[in-house]
Amino acid sequence: MDGQVRDALEAAARASLRAPSVFNTQPWSWRVDGRFMELRGDRTRRLAVTDPESRLLLLSCGTALHHARVALAAAGWTADVERLPDARQPDVLARIRMTGRGDADPFAVRLADAIIRRRTDRRAYGERRVPPQTLTRLAFLVEAEGAHLHVVPDERVPELAVAVDEAADVEYFDPAYRGELNRWTHRPAWTGDGVPPSTAVRPSLRRVPARNHLPGGTAGLPAGPGGDEGAVYAVLHGHDSSPLHLLRGGEALSAVLLYATDQQISTCPSSEAVEVPWPRRLLRRLLADAGEPYLIVRLGYVDSGAAPPPSPRRPARETVELTGWQ
Repeated sequence: MDGQVRDALEAAARASLRAPSVFNTQPWSWRVDGRFMELRGDRTRRLAVTDPESRLLLLSCGTALHHARVALAAAGWTADVERLPDARQPDVLARIRMTGRGDADPFAVRLADAIIRRRTDRRAYGERRVPPQTLTRLAFLVEAEGAHLHVVPDERVPELAVAVDEAADVEYFDPAYRGELNRWTHRPAWTGDGVPPSTAVRPSLRRVPARNHLPGGTAGLPAGPGGDEGAVYAVLHGHDSSPLHLLRGGEALSAVLLYATDQQISTCPSSEAVEVPWPRRLLRRLLADAGEPYLIVRLGYVDSGAAPPPSPRRPARETVELTGWQ
C-alpha cells in the first residue's frame, strides 16, 4: 500500500507541473513524504516588476494545486487539503494528505485527460460563441472552488479593452518591465520555462488588446483569421487579495481551463489589467465593486489551424522532492 501511495503522490505532483503560470515561471515546488504532499511557493521565481505583491505567483500555485487534486481524484484516491497550514512558514501553501482509495471520479478523469491537452491559445478567436450552458457550468465550477466568474456583457467589452490597453501602455514604457518581459521570453531551452517565441502571437487588431510578448521581435504564431468576434471575456474574482483567496482563485482558474479544454474550447488567461493599479480599479467597476479581480480569461474557438505547441516545462527533478522512503 505504501508503494501505491508513493506512486500516486508522485504522479499527482508530476501532473501538476503542466499547470499554467504567469510568464510560464512555474513558481512552485512539491515535497512528497509518507502519506502527504506539500506545495511550496518559490519566491525566487517571482516577477519583481510585474507581480511585486505575489498575487500572480499565488494564483499560479493554485493552478498547480488543483491539477494535483484532479490527478489524485482521477486515480481513485481521496485526500484532505489544508491550505496555508503553518503561519510560521508562509511559503508552504498547501498540504494534501491521503485518506483512502475508492472508485475513480468520472468527472475528474475527464479533467485529468485535459491536463496534457490544455494550451494557452493566444491566437484570435472566430465568430462561434461559447454556449450559455457551458458558461453557466464554468461559473458553477468556479464557485465550488471558492471564487467567482463574471462574464463581461458585450456592451461592456469596450470598458474592458480600455483597462487592458491602459495597463499595456504603462508597462510598455517601463524599462524595468520590458527587461523582465525580455528575460522570460528569451530563455535558454534547457531552463524549461518562460514564453518561447513559438507560442507567442503576432500583434493584430482585437476587441480587447492581447499582450505583446515580443515587442520588437517576431512571434511564432500568426494571429489567425478571426478578430475575437465571438470571444467571451470572463473576469475571475474573489473576496479579497489575501493569500488564501488568491490560492483558491488559482484553483478556480485551473477548473475553468481544464473544463474548457474538455469541451474543445480555447482559452487564454490575461493578467495585464490586474498588474497595474488604475486598470485594476476599472475592472472593479466592471464587477460593481463586488469583488477583487484576479485576472481575465478569454474563451472561444479558433477558426483554423492546429493547436499551438506546448509550452516548455521544468524537469520533475527540479520541482518534486521525494523524502521518507529508502
